[in-house]
Amino acid sequence: MKSTIITLLLSLFILANGACQEYFVDAVKGKDENEGSINSPLKSIPKAFELANGLTGTGNITIKIMPGTYVLEDKVVINPVRRFNDTTMFTIEAYVNPDEEAWTPEKMPVILSIAGNNSTTLFDHSVGFLVASENVHVNGLKFLGNSNQAVSYYYPLTKEDSTLAKLKVTQCVFIGDKESSRIQGGIWAHGPMNVIDHCVFYECRNAVLFFDNVEGFEISNTIIARSYESAFWWTPKNVDFCFNNNVIVDNSNVIVSSRESNPKYTSPLRNSIFENNDGLVGFWSRDEGAVVPIESPEIVLENVREESDISIQENYGTKFEKDHLHFHSRKGRSLSAGIFRK
Repeated sequence: MKSTIITLLLSLFILANGACQEYFVDAVKGKDENEGSINSPLKSIPKAFELANGLTGTGNITIKIMPGTYVLEDKVVINPVRRFNDTTMFTIEAYVNPDEEAWTPEKMPVILSIAGNNSTTLFDHSVGFLVASENVHVNGLKFLGNSNQAVSYYYPLTKEDSTLAKLKVTQCVFIGDKESSRIQGGIWAHGPMNVIDHCVFYECRNAVLFFDNVEGFEISNTIIARSYESAFWWTPKNVDFCFNNNVIVDNSNVIVSSRESNPKYTSPLRNSIFENNDGLVGFWSRDEGAVVPIESPEIVLENVREESDISIQENYGTKFEKDHLHFHSRKGRSLSAGIFRK
């Protein structure tokens, strides 16, 4: 009996302070009254965040999201009591991720919003996931837009605090529809060392916005298509960054600066395809209410090329193909851009 009690106490100690704690979310089979285990999953993402944010101790926290559709009625905040370092992470990911043998497009969790304006940072807008912690990883999710017609600006994934580092977004898809469920910006994140890798952005007004204290950001192996303002809004400051193996196609502009000055980036944009974009670099003019092109931008392009036969696999059939929103041509696939690493 004594040894059993000691074992139980040790197990409880490890659970509170140990290496990894997981919650599972299932929109179909879950209940928010459940404990959140794989056999007793939660129903909603807000409930999973609420429980995960309250965990003390040390180690990783992981929220695994089952296939299904998840509707956000307000923003959900990643603001854990637990603090993370270079060896620990707060992860939100699909239960089945791209490159796993069991993955199909319908296995990708879909997250959409009907929330009204729920943030006043800089201006009134609506947020999906608000990251208020360092070392957060989002993987394998599909973000759609906000169908609330009272909302002008919707950002599915944001990090407002410029002192927080290391938001990592991988194998995610962001799809907007300006006629019904708009995305003003797929990812709007301040702070250093943000990483976007193997993602797809399609018909967002802007794909990625990195402004304040964004030294050391990385964008790699990512497809950005049909952004109707820009692929990127970046700080005009000359910060170090890594830009590799991206395909930027059919966008209104590639890079927009928020100030009326020629941004000077000494970090090169490397080994990428830029095809059929209306402009390369511009700035936002408040007077004109539009992007004004910069004729001779001070940026460095290394092996950035055009490929005239790039075309995207759109959904004209009755089901999503596995390579939905990826490229037909071998040239587009050669960079390993998109949600698949293999």
